[in-house]
Amino acid sequence: MAKGYNVLFVSSEVFPYSKTGGLADISNSLPQAMNSLGNEVRIITPKYGSLDERRLQIHEIKRLKDLIMPVHDKKYKFSIKSSFIHGKNTKAQIYLLENQDFFKNKGIYLNSRTKRDFDNNDERYFFFCKAVLEILEILQWKPDVIHCNDWQTALIPALLKTVYKDDPHIGNIKTVLTIHNLGYQGDFPLSTFAKTTLPEKVLTDVGFAKGRFNYLRAGLHYADKVTTVSEKYAEEIRTNKEYSFGMEDVLTTRKKDISGILNGIDYSLWNPSVDKIITYRYTSQEIPLKYENKRELLKRFGFQMKEGVPLIGFISRLVESKGFELIQKVLPELMQEDCQLIILGTGEEEYHKFLMHEKKKYPAKLIVNLVFDEDLAHHIQAGADMILAPSKYEPCGLTHLYSLVYGTVPIARDTGGLSDTITDYKKAGGNGFLFNKFDSKELLKTIQTAISLYKKNRPKWNMLVRTCMGLDFSWKVSATKYMNLYKNLTAKNKTF
Repeated sequence: MAKGYNVLFVSSEVFPYSKTGGLADISNSLPQAMNSLGNEVRIITPKYGSLDERRLQIHEIKRLKDLIMPVHDKKYKFSIKSSFIHGKNTKAQIYLLENQDFFKNKGIYLNSRTKRDFDNNDERYFFFCKAVLEILEILQWKPDVIHCNDWQTALIPALLKTVYKDDPHIGNIKTVLTIHNLGYQGDFPLSTFAKTTLPEKVLTDVGFAKGRFNYLRAGLHYADKVTTVSEKYAEEIRTNKEYSFGMEDVLTTRKKDISGILNGIDYSLWNPSVDKIITYRYTSQEIPLKYENKRELLKRFGFQMKEGVPLIGFISRLVESKGFELIQKVLPELMQEDCQLIILGTGEEEYHKFLMHEKKKYPAKLIVNLVFDEDLAHHIQAGADMILAPSKYEPCGLTHLYSLVYGTVPIARDTGGLSDTITDYKKAGGNGFLFNKFDSKELLKTIQTAISLYKKNRPKWNMLVRTCMGLDFSWKVSATKYMNLYKNLTAKNKTF
């Protein structure tokens, strides 16, 4: 058996130091799972604003303090601090890049004051990419692979293949770029290119759209391997223009180097039998305790639990890609059904206004929480009977994976990672309700089918719940697939 790999996992957000979505959870749990298989995976991420360094056990590294890095004619000072992420039986070292020019604010991509993207996001993440490579020699630790995630880290492969290609220490390091969502690309005016230290040949090699410089496109061109977070999504972005977001040419060119590896979940955090946040812990043999969680959740919002009335949950960003426009269209008809609905998430202002108006209209049926609350997400997963996932496209999705583990039956569109993990209830091994077309009528019809089964055939419903809870979405399978990817990638450079 091959010895493990040294991997530097580069991510713009990592829980518990920063989080806007699922990337932060994955960046926490995947490196730990990889380390449990005998690898040495270290993580690096920006340190946004001030963190409670004592609580998070963040420490200075003397040789990585007050480093100077030039970008063109300007010199920037930064430091690298260290901490460890601890799981149940695993851990991973994390480096946090501290810099007052680009990361002194608490916001990650958005300015927390203006609620808009930082004007200098292009410079912020170019600086991060370059600094990651600059510190490797000082660390005296050489990774076999640098595993990049999304556009914020996508210039690392481009830098390695151009600026650093002849560097004796890092020039031959292999790169993997994982696309968590192709819709977010780091697309900037061509003037951004002049702010980088990349050579002019990059513009020719990559073939940017006229007048634009796109970080993700550069990464897709130069990375040694590209992965997405589900097999179906890897196929969709290559074969369907609706999903490729203008990247069909580079994706076609890299066709042989693109693969899908499904995300896993951290069972030490998301598992109803050990979850310390929920009121009643339960297993698939203790479904009545799930209904006690439902009672407590409804009670928290002044609602009564009614026998035979399902509670439907929606935990997501309130944006078009997550299918909220379909929920908006069906809500009046859905509120005529004998059900209750709880919505948790933040997003576009028009959806916030819509929900606050509808909440007043249906005070006995609709619960709305527009401030994301991690604890409440756990209570909804444990207490709701069904979860909505009507995404326009879905690279993988974590919410419905958590739902399956908690026995909260998904009602989902048949796309991306939803397709890879949900089988329609009518089929053998069915664990949810699927609809095909991105259409509000199809969504409503599917919800009505689920409500009908819940009300009319509770034994069959409970069997569905147990089927959901019997599935395994632990990281071990996915981590092994990443190891095989690293093996194929580094075979020429490694001795076994």
